[in-house]
Amino acid sequence: MDNPVDLTNNDQPLTAKQKFEGKVLRTTLQGAIVDIGSKIPAFLHVSQVVDPENKEKVVTNLEETLKADQVITVWIKRVLKDHYELTMREPLMYEWRELAPEMSVKGTVVRLESFGAFVEIGAERPGLVHVSELSHNFVRLPSEVVKVGDEVDVKILEVNRRKKQIKLSMKALQENPEEILTEVSPNKRKGKGKKEVAQEVEEEVIPDPTFMEIAMRKAMDRAEQRRPEIASRIKKQKNRDTEADDIYERTLTNKLGNAGDRDD
Repeated sequence: MDNPVDLTNNDQPLTAKQKFEGKVLRTTLQGAIVDIGSKIPAFLHVSQVVDPENKEKVVTNLEETLKADQVITVWIKRVLKDHYELTMREPLMYEWRELAPEMSVKGTVVRLESFGAFVEIGAERPGLVHVSELSHNFVRLPSEVVKVGDEVDVKILEVNRRKKQIKLSMKALQENPEEILTEVSPNKRKGKGKKEVAQEVEEEVIPDPTFMEIAMRKAMDRAEQRRPEIASRIKKQKNRDTEADDIYERTLTNKLGNAGDRDD
């Protein structure tokens, strides 16, 4: 952003990107003189003129677009010593030179991809919040955390002006839940030994059971529920085995007795 300069005749200093409702004083081949309330002239070059009916149209004939006394919306593009340069194109909130790592900015989610979310922060290009930078928790798809149109707070991680890339992070501005769980307040620590503090931390940090642990617990619960049934089956089997043994013993005894009678 250009630095403001001291204006003559006690005029209020103005800076780049300031917005005005100005009145066209007169037009020339190169542009238009516009009154923005400053005693220093303000000039709108023809290349900075926008057709209100078609903003993509390239204006070549200024008189077809602007007329004397017409009120138009303009922004200060540059502040020079003897005049202001104006533009009818709304300036970016951040130029590339104004972006830097560790800056915290606000933005709007404009597009979702499988690898992350694109956030409009007012720069030339939207920035990318990679899926790994959306949250401290595991995120499979960006749509699990944000949707198009959401306003979010992000921190700039990296700016690559040559590649026109801006890397952003949402989780960098969020509290880490692991740090919250493991942190013990000074009031709790006061007057307590290391063993007591360690026990408090251990009690506070209770990890979620794994799938293997859950399956093992379910198997143990089923085994516990079937224990009476299994015990009953074992008892019945023992009874059947005892009866079979008795029958076998009686049969054998009878056979031996009959054999002895025949010998006699």
